[in-house]
Amino acid sequence: MKVHDIKICIMRVGGTNCDAETARAFKIFGVQTEIKHINELLKHNNLMDYNMLVFPGGFSFGDYVRSGVIFARALNAKLGKQMTKFIDKNRPILGICNGFQILIEYGLLPGFEGASQQPEATLTTNIPQGFKCQWVYLKNENKGKCLFTNQIPQNHFLKIPIAHGEGRFLFPVEKEKQMLEKLIDNDMLVFRYCNENGTPANQTYPTNPNGTYYDIAGICNKDGTIFGLMPHPERAIYAWQDPNWTQNTRTNPYGDGKLIFENIIHNITTKQ
Repeated sequence: MKVHDIKICIMRVGGTNCDAETARAFKIFGVQTEIKHINELLKHNNLMDYNMLVFPGGFSFGDYVRSGVIFARALNAKLGKQMTKFIDKNRPILGICNGFQILIEYGLLPGFEGASQQPEATLTTNIPQGFKCQWVYLKNENKGKCLFTNQIPQNHFLKIPIAHGEGRFLFPVEKEKQMLEKLIDNDMLVFRYCNENGTPANQTYPTNPNGTYYDIAGICNKDGTIFGLMPHPERAIYAWQDPNWTQNTRTNPYGDGKLIFENIIHNITTKQ
Protein backbone atom coordinates (compact mmCIF):
# COMPACT_ATOMS: atom_id res chain seq x y z
CA MET A 1 0.00 0.00 0.00
CA LYS A 2 1.22 3.47 -0.85
CA VAL A 3 1.39 6.09 1.89
CA HIS A 4 -1.10 8.44 0.22
CA ASP A 5 -3.68 5.61 0.04
CA ILE A 6 -3.71 5.09 3.81
CA LYS A 7 -6.91 6.31 5.47
CA ILE A 8 -6.88 6.95 9.21
CA CYS A 9 -9.99 7.65 11.28
CA ILE A 10 -9.55 9.76 14.40
CA MET A 11 -12.68 9.20 16.44
CA ARG A 12 -14.09 11.85 18.74
CA VAL A 13 -17.06 12.65 20.97
CA GLY A 14 -17.90 15.56 23.25
CA GLY A 15 -14.88 16.26 25.44
CA THR A 16 -12.23 14.99 23.02
CA ASN A 17 -9.63 17.74 22.66
CA CYS A 18 -6.50 16.34 21.03
CA ASP A 19 -7.97 15.24 17.72
CA ALA A 20 -6.59 18.12 15.61
CA GLU A 21 -3.05 17.73 16.97
CA THR A 22 -3.17 13.99 16.34
CA ALA A 23 -4.43 14.51 12.79
CA ARG A 24 -1.62 16.96 12.11
CA ALA A 25 0.95 14.47 13.37
CA PHE A 26 -0.21 11.91 10.82
CA LYS A 27 -0.63 14.37 7.97
CA ILE A 28 3.06 15.29 7.89
CA PHE A 29 3.61 11.81 6.43
CA GLY A 30 1.11 12.33 3.62
CA VAL A 31 -1.64 9.96 4.77
CA GLN A 32 -5.36 10.68 4.56
CA THR A 33 -6.69 11.59 8.00
CA GLU A 34 -10.34 12.16 8.90
CA ILE A 35 -11.70 13.32 12.26
CA LYS A 36 -15.09 11.70 12.77
CA HIS A 37 -17.61 12.04 15.55
CA ILE A 38 -19.02 8.65 16.48
CA ASN A 39 -22.47 9.76 15.23
CA GLU A 40 -21.01 10.65 11.81
CA LEU A 41 -19.62 7.15 11.52
CA LEU A 42 -23.03 5.70 12.28
CA LYS A 43 -24.67 7.71 9.49
CA HIS A 44 -22.10 7.95 6.74
CA ASN A 45 -19.16 5.60 7.19
CA ASN A 46 -18.07 2.05 7.90
CA LEU A 47 -14.98 1.42 10.03
CA MET A 48 -13.71 -0.88 7.30
CA ASP A 49 -13.29 2.20 5.10
CA TYR A 50 -10.19 2.92 7.15
CA ASN A 51 -6.80 1.28 7.59
CA MET A 52 -6.38 2.45 11.18
CA LEU A 53 -8.41 3.83 14.09
CA VAL A 54 -7.18 6.39 16.61
CA PHE A 55 -8.71 7.40 19.93
CA PRO A 56 -7.05 10.68 20.93
CA GLY A 57 -6.75 12.40 24.27
CA GLY A 58 -9.13 14.66 26.13
CA PHE A 59 -12.00 14.09 28.54
CA SER A 60 -14.59 12.11 26.58
CA PHE A 61 -18.09 12.67 27.96
CA GLY A 62 -16.49 14.73 30.74
CA ASP A 63 -14.81 11.64 32.23
CA TYR A 64 -17.99 11.06 34.24
CA VAL A 65 -18.24 7.73 36.08
CA ARG A 66 -14.55 7.07 35.28
CA SER A 67 -12.28 8.05 32.44
CA GLY A 68 -13.10 6.47 29.09
CA VAL A 69 -15.89 4.19 30.27
CA ILE A 70 -18.85 6.01 28.68
CA PHE A 71 -17.12 6.27 25.31
CA ALA A 72 -16.18 2.58 25.50
CA ARG A 73 -19.75 1.53 26.26
CA ALA A 74 -21.20 3.79 23.54
CA LEU A 75 -18.69 2.44 21.03
CA ASN A 76 -19.55 -1.16 21.86
CA ALA A 77 -23.30 -0.50 21.71
CA LYS A 78 -23.27 1.48 18.47
CA LEU A 79 -20.34 0.08 16.51
CA GLY A 80 -19.54 -3.19 18.27
CA LYS A 81 -19.95 -5.43 15.21
CA GLN A 82 -17.81 -3.14 13.07
CA MET A 83 -15.17 -2.97 15.80
CA THR A 84 -15.04 -6.77 15.98
CA LYS A 85 -14.56 -7.03 12.22
CA PHE A 86 -11.89 -4.33 12.26
CA ILE A 87 -9.98 -6.11 15.04
CA ASP A 88 -10.34 -9.52 13.37
CA LYS A 89 -8.67 -8.08 10.27
CA ASN A 90 -5.71 -7.06 12.48
CA ARG A 91 -6.01 -3.42 11.51
CA PRO A 92 -4.12 -1.21 13.96
CA ILE A 93 -5.75 0.81 16.71
CA LEU A 94 -4.03 3.54 18.72
CA GLY A 95 -5.23 5.01 22.01
CA ILE A 96 -3.50 8.10 23.43
CA CYS A 97 -4.15 9.16 27.05
CA ASN A 98 -7.98 9.21 27.20
CA GLY A 99 -7.82 6.87 24.21
CA PHE A 100 -5.75 4.42 26.27
CA GLN A 101 -8.41 4.62 28.98
CA ILE A 102 -11.08 3.87 26.37
CA LEU A 103 -9.23 0.80 25.08
CA ILE A 104 -8.82 -0.49 28.65
CA GLU A 105 -12.51 0.02 29.43
CA TYR A 106 -13.56 -1.60 26.14
CA GLY A 107 -11.54 -4.69 27.05
CA LEU A 108 -9.16 -4.43 24.09
CA LEU A 109 -6.11 -3.91 26.32
CA PRO A 110 -4.35 -5.83 27.59
CA GLY A 111 -6.49 -8.42 25.80
CA PHE A 112 -4.58 -11.51 26.90
CA GLU A 113 -7.16 -13.75 25.23
CA GLY A 114 -8.61 -11.21 22.83
CA ALA A 115 -11.26 -8.64 23.75
CA SER A 116 -12.55 -9.23 27.29
CA GLN A 117 -16.11 -8.75 28.49
CA GLN A 118 -14.89 -6.80 31.52
CA PRO A 119 -11.79 -4.59 31.91
CA GLU A 120 -8.70 -6.58 32.91
CA ALA A 121 -6.89 -3.50 34.22
CA THR A 122 -7.63 0.11 35.11
CA LEU A 123 -6.20 3.58 34.68
CA THR A 124 -7.12 5.39 37.84
CA THR A 125 -6.40 8.50 39.91
CA ASN A 126 -2.78 9.64 39.99
CA ILE A 127 -0.67 9.28 43.12
CA PRO A 128 0.16 11.99 44.12
CA GLN A 129 -3.33 13.12 43.20
CA GLY A 130 -3.88 15.91 40.72
CA PHE A 131 -3.56 16.66 37.05
CA LYS A 132 0.03 16.16 35.87
CA CYS A 133 1.33 18.08 32.87
CA GLN A 134 5.06 17.55 32.39
CA TRP A 135 7.67 15.96 30.15
CA VAL A 136 8.70 12.39 30.95
CA TYR A 137 11.11 9.78 29.67
CA LEU A 138 9.91 6.43 28.34
CA LYS A 139 11.99 3.31 27.88
CA ASN A 140 11.03 0.96 25.05
CA GLU A 141 10.75 -2.48 26.65
CA ASN A 142 9.15 -4.17 23.65
CA LYS A 143 11.10 -6.83 21.76
CA GLY A 144 9.39 -6.19 18.45
CA LYS A 145 5.77 -7.33 18.67
CA CYS A 146 4.20 -3.86 18.85
CA LEU A 147 3.55 -2.48 15.36
CA PHE A 148 3.87 1.07 16.69
CA THR A 149 7.38 0.66 18.07
CA ASN A 150 9.09 -2.30 16.37
CA GLN A 151 11.43 -0.04 14.41
CA ILE A 152 12.54 1.64 17.65
CA PRO A 153 15.45 -0.24 19.27
CA GLN A 154 14.68 -2.06 22.50
CA ASN A 155 15.89 -0.09 25.55
CA HIS A 156 15.88 3.15 23.53
CA PHE A 157 14.26 5.92 25.55
CA LEU A 158 12.07 8.78 24.36
CA LYS A 159 11.11 12.16 25.79
CA ILE A 160 7.37 12.85 25.50
CA PRO A 161 4.90 14.92 27.60
CA ILE A 162 2.00 13.73 29.73
CA ALA A 163 -1.23 15.55 30.62
CA HIS A 164 -3.63 13.50 32.73
CA GLY A 165 -5.29 13.11 36.11
CA GLU A 166 -6.01 9.37 35.90
CA GLY A 167 -3.00 7.60 34.48
CA ARG A 168 -2.11 5.12 37.20
CA PHE A 169 -2.13 1.71 35.51
CA LEU A 170 -3.16 -1.11 37.85
CA PHE A 171 -4.02 -4.79 37.65
CA PRO A 172 -6.27 -6.41 40.28
CA VAL A 173 -4.08 -6.72 43.39
CA GLU A 174 -4.65 -10.45 43.75
CA LYS A 175 -3.58 -11.02 40.12
CA GLU A 176 -1.00 -8.30 39.52
CA LYS A 177 2.14 -10.47 39.61
CA GLN A 178 0.57 -13.14 37.41
CA MET A 179 -0.75 -10.58 34.90
CA LEU A 180 2.54 -8.68 34.81
CA GLU A 181 4.34 -11.93 33.99
CA LYS A 182 1.89 -12.57 31.15
CA LEU A 183 2.38 -9.03 29.88
CA ILE A 184 6.16 -9.45 29.78
CA ASP A 185 6.21 -13.08 28.57
CA ASN A 186 3.90 -12.23 25.65
CA ASP A 187 5.91 -9.11 24.73
CA MET A 188 2.95 -6.85 25.43
CA LEU A 189 4.81 -4.40 27.65
CA VAL A 190 5.88 -1.45 25.51
CA PHE A 191 6.84 1.68 27.49
CA ARG A 192 7.93 2.19 31.09
CA TYR A 193 8.66 5.50 32.77
CA CYS A 194 12.39 6.03 33.27
CA ASN A 195 14.88 8.79 34.02
CA GLU A 196 16.94 10.69 31.45
CA ASN A 197 19.55 7.91 31.52
CA GLY A 198 17.04 5.14 30.81
CA THR A 199 16.94 3.75 34.37
CA PRO A 200 13.42 2.59 35.35
CA ALA A 201 11.61 4.90 37.75
CA ASN A 202 10.90 2.08 40.23
CA GLN A 203 7.63 3.81 41.08
CA THR A 204 9.49 6.87 42.37
CA TYR A 205 7.87 10.27 41.88
CA PRO A 206 8.28 12.39 39.76
CA THR A 207 10.10 10.05 37.33
CA ASN A 208 7.03 7.87 37.63
CA PRO A 209 4.52 10.74 37.55
CA ASN A 210 1.34 8.94 38.57
CA GLY A 211 2.17 5.91 40.74
CA THR A 212 1.51 3.43 37.93
CA TYR A 213 2.32 -0.21 38.67
CA TYR A 214 5.74 -1.34 37.41
CA ASP A 215 6.18 2.13 35.82
CA ILE A 216 3.87 1.06 32.97
CA ALA A 217 3.23 3.86 30.49
CA GLY A 218 2.13 1.89 27.42
CA ILE A 219 1.11 -1.64 26.43
CA CYS A 220 -0.07 -3.52 23.33
CA ASN A 221 -2.37 -6.47 22.78
CA LYS A 222 -1.16 -10.02 22.11
CA ASP A 223 -1.03 -9.38 18.34
CA GLY A 224 0.79 -6.07 18.66
CA THR A 225 -1.89 -4.32 16.61
CA ILE A 226 -3.62 -2.40 19.42
CA PHE A 227 -1.47 0.05 21.36
CA GLY A 228 -2.30 2.39 24.22
CA LEU A 229 -0.09 4.87 26.05
CA MET A 230 -0.66 7.68 28.53
CA PRO A 231 1.92 10.19 27.18
CA HIS A 232 1.08 12.37 24.16
CA PRO A 233 3.39 11.65 21.19
CA GLU A 234 1.44 14.13 19.04
CA ARG A 235 2.80 16.86 21.32
CA ALA A 236 6.39 15.83 20.66
CA ILE A 237 6.48 15.79 16.87
CA TYR A 238 8.82 18.76 16.46
CA ALA A 239 12.00 19.50 18.37
CA TRP A 240 10.75 23.00 19.22
CA GLN A 241 7.84 21.55 21.21
CA ASP A 242 10.33 20.55 23.92
CA PRO A 243 10.39 23.44 26.44
CA ASN A 244 14.21 23.21 26.54
CA TRP A 245 14.61 23.18 22.77
CA THR A 246 16.84 26.26 22.69
CA GLN A 247 19.39 24.40 24.83
CA ASN A 248 19.24 21.28 22.70
CA THR A 249 22.25 20.60 20.49
CA ARG A 250 20.53 17.97 18.34
CA THR A 251 20.16 18.85 14.67
CA ASN A 252 17.08 16.69 14.08
CA PRO A 253 14.11 19.06 13.60
CA TYR A 254 11.70 16.42 14.90
CA GLY A 255 10.89 15.21 18.40
CA ASP A 256 10.66 11.66 19.71
CA GLY A 257 6.90 11.43 19.27
CA LYS A 258 7.37 11.31 15.50
CA LEU A 259 8.94 7.87 15.80
CA ILE A 260 5.66 6.26 16.88
CA PHE A 261 3.61 7.69 13.99
CA GLU A 262 6.37 6.95 11.49
CA ASN A 263 6.63 3.38 12.77
CA ILE A 264 2.98 2.44 12.30
CA ILE A 265 2.75 4.08 8.87
CA HIS A 266 5.76 2.04 7.76
CA ASN A 267 4.06 -1.15 8.94
CA ILE A 268 0.77 -0.34 7.24
CA THR A 269 2.51 0.31 3.92
CA THR A 270 4.43 -2.96 4.08
CA LYS A 271 1.77 -5.26 5.54
CA GLN A 272 -1.53 -4.14 4.02
